[in-house]
Amino acid sequence: MAINSRATIPSQFQRVVSGMRPTGNLHLGHYHGVLKNWVRLQNDKECFFFVADWHALTTHYEDSRVIEESVWDMVIDWLAAGVNPKKSHIFIQSQVPEHAELHTLLSMMTPLSWLERVPTYKDQQEKLKERDLSTYGFLGYPLLQSADILAYRAGEVPVGEDQVAHVELTREVARRFNHIYGKESGFEQKAEIAAKKMGKKNAKIYARLRRSFQEEGNHDALETARALLEDQQNITMGDRERLFGYLDGGGKVILPEPQPLLTKASKMPGIDGQKMSKSYGNTISLREDPEEVKRKIRTMPTDPARVRLTDPGDPAKCPVWDFHKIYTDESVRGELAQGCKNASIGCVDCKQYVVEGVLKELLPMQERARNFTKDPKMIRTIIEEGGEFAREEARRTMVEVRHAMGLSYSK
Repeated sequence: MAINSRATIPSQFQRVVSGMRPTGNLHLGHYHGVLKNWVRLQNDKECFFFVADWHALTTHYEDSRVIEESVWDMVIDWLAAGVNPKKSHIFIQSQVPEHAELHTLLSMMTPLSWLERVPTYKDQQEKLKERDLSTYGFLGYPLLQSADILAYRAGEVPVGEDQVAHVELTREVARRFNHIYGKESGFEQKAEIAAKKMGKKNAKIYARLRRSFQEEGNHDALETARALLEDQQNITMGDRERLFGYLDGGGKVILPEPQPLLTKASKMPGIDGQKMSKSYGNTISLREDPEEVKRKIRTMPTDPARVRLTDPGDPAKCPVWDFHKIYTDESVRGELAQGCKNASIGCVDCKQYVVEGVLKELLPMQERARNFTKDPKMIRTIIEEGGEFAREEARRTMVEVRHAMGLSYSK
């Protein structure tokens, strides 16, 4: 099913959830691909950012010792990069057991074929041939990702294009859950009563828009109806969720379908011209020693045609040029490009602009990281407070999930 990027997200679900696996030092690729976006999002939306330590086990279960140390280092890198615990909720996945409970319950109704067809399943098996990935944990990790998102009933998930399939799986899982368990006793009657609470005029508009969508497939009518529900002040959240579900012929929206919040792919190259990745050994870490940063950049390969200083080059064939696109002002880039083409500037001098740009970005982060490292108690307090808030929100979701599945055992 195609994702409707224009879909209205109910106000109670306008949250963002994202996580990162703790498998080693963070580098500039992480900063430009994820962290800068998180810092921007936390200013506009309620954000839940978690350390995905269970996900790290799916590929590092044989040697999990690296995970604990990486957890704390990664949180420090997040904070140093500008993720603010006063604006977002930062926590560790395994300290919110509701993730595991929801994953287990969702696994009871998720078809095996849905997991087997996730593109990254076979792709990662191919890329990580040296690891034994023939485990249920690896097969089921996309469903655990779904539980991570649905536990907070999040409306948006920041992902790159290669991760959209995971959000689509989450949408399908939520849709199936609502279809199976959302039809509470007397659902249609309760929905009709809820519609009347909006007032006679709005109830008629809602009914007309609902018919237009269900009978004619008019998606504009669906979006208009959703917007209408958002404007209602005299209905409860439960009634609003029933009316959202009643619109498309489903049941009460227990688990909302999240939308992918597409992020621009990181344009941060590695020092060899490939994508920056630890597996390629071509990274500059966020806490790289400044002298090592200089060494790595100064030894980067350049245009093979520039054997001697007097040989003209082509910036398009030089891996360093991709760094210039990120760290060097456009006006200076023009001069450097011309200097490369007519051999009036050498590669060493050209690289110096990149060295200065990278260090200008890293040094303030490294100073903040040193300050955070000196106060491990504060880091743990941030995680404890974020985890407490996350658990409370996830518990609210699980109360509804258990009730819908007949597992609440209330009197």
